[in-house]
Amino acid sequence: MKRTPIMPTPLSTTKQSTESSSALNEQILCRAYELYQQRGGEDGHDLDDWLQAQSEMTQPNVKAVAA
Repeated sequence: MKRTPIMPTPLSTTKQSTESSSALNEQILCRAYELYQQRGGEDGHDLDDWLQAQSEMTQPNVKAVAA
C-alpha cells in the first residue's frame, strides 16, 4: 500500500482570501502529486515535490531559451 505524501502548509507573504488560498493549495497539491508520480511513486521527497510545485504555481512563467 502506497503512502499518500503529507504536504506542508505553505507560508503566505500576501493577504489572500481563504477561497483563493484554498484553490492555490489545491493546485500545488495536484502538481506535487504529479511530480511524485513522475518519479515512480518514490517516497521521501514530499517536501521537495511540494516546494517545487509551489514555486511553479507562484512564480511568473519564464520560458527558457534553448542554447
